[in-house]
Amino acid sequence: MSEDNTTPPRRRLAAIALIGSLLALPAAAAEPAGPLTIARQGSFFVGGRSVASDTLSTLPAYAPSGTISVDQVYVRYQIPVEAKRPAIVLIHGCCLTGKTWETTPDGRMGWDEFFVRAGFPTYVIDQAGRGRSAVDPSRINAVKTGQAAPETLPPVVSAGQEPAWAIFRFGPKYPEVFPGMQFPLEAQAEFWKQMVADWAATLPTPNPTVPALSELAKTIEKTGLDGAILISHSQSGIYPFQTAALDRAGIRGLVAIEPAACPDPAKDDLAPYRDLPILVLWGDYVERVPRWAPRLKLCRAFVEAANKAGGMAELVLLPDVGMACNSHMLMQDRNSLDVAAWLAAWLDAHVPPRP
Repeated sequence: MSEDNTTPPRRRLAAIALIGSLLALPAAAAEPAGPLTIARQGSFFVGGRSVASDTLSTLPAYAPSGTISVDQVYVRYQIPVEAKRPAIVLIHGCCLTGKTWETTPDGRMGWDEFFVRAGFPTYVIDQAGRGRSAVDPSRINAVKTGQAAPETLPPVVSAGQEPAWAIFRFGPKYPEVFPGMQFPLEAQAEFWKQMVADWAATLPTPNPTVPALSELAKTIEKTGLDGAILISHSQSGIYPFQTAALDRAGIRGLVAIEPAACPDPAKDDLAPYRDLPILVLWGDYVERVPRWAPRLKLCRAFVEAANKAGGMAELVLLPDVGMACNSHMLMQDRNSLDVAAWLAAWLDAHVPPRP
C-alpha cells in the first residue's frame, strides 16, 4: 500500500507520538451509573449594564441607534434532589466557554454532571464577552462607518491550535506529546471546536465577571443553599481571589485550577483570605513549560504568605497525590473523574456543610 502523501509530515509525527502516549495510559475511573436525578435546573444572568450607542448596526434592516445590555454573565445551574453540600461555581479560562466543564471531547462525563451527582448544586458560567454572555459591537461598527479611527478597534484574540498545544501542556511544543499524556488527543479536533474569540482585553478592569461572581455568590446563598465555592481555571484563576477581596458574602471557599495568576504577596492585601479555605491545584509537567513554571512559583509564594497571615491555603500538584501526566485541561483528561473525586473529598474535608 502506498503512503498517503496528503497527510502533512507534522501531522504524521503527531499521530505517531499520540500512539506512544496511548500505550502508556493507566485505566480511567468508571463513570457513575444510573440516571441523573435533579430537583431543578435553569439559567439566568448576573451583572451587566445598559449602554446607549449609535453604532449598533451597519445593516440597513437594523437601526444603528439604541440601548443594549453589556458585561452580563450567563449562568446555567442544576440542583440535586438532596442538596446538602455547598454550591460550586465553575469558571472557564481564556478562549473557552462553560463547555469546558461539560462532556469531554471524547464523550465522557464532565465535571458539571459529576458534581451534581455528588450532591453539589452546580453553576456553570460563560465569562462576560464569551459564549452566551454578549459582546458589544459598537467600537467595531464605529470604525467600519468611519466614526472612529482604525487604531481604536478592540483587541480580540483567538488561540491557534499549534501555539495552544504547549499552553495546554499536551507536549513541550507542537506536535510533540509528553509521555503518558492523559488528555484524549485522539479527540483533539472536537476539543479545538470549543475555542472561541476572546474579548477579555476589551472589557473594563476589573473584568465585569468579578463583580458578577460576587452577585452570584450572594444570590446562591439567598436561595437557601449553603453558599458558593468558586472554582476557576487558567485565565480566570485570579477571579475568585478578586471576588473575595471585593466581598466575602456568600463565598465558602476558593479553588484555582492551574491559575494564570495568584495574588502577589508583595503587592496584594492578604486579609480577605483569612480563614477562607483555598486550594490551588496543578497538573503535571508544569516545570517543563516556561509559560507555567513562574506562575507555579508565584502561587507557592502566595500560599505560604496567606497562611502566615491566618489563611487556610493549600497548593497541590496532582503527581503528589498519585495522579500523573495531567495536562492543563485536567477536567477533560482521561482521569478527570479521578481528579474530580479527589477534589470532592478535599471540599468535604475543608468546606463541610454548615450544621
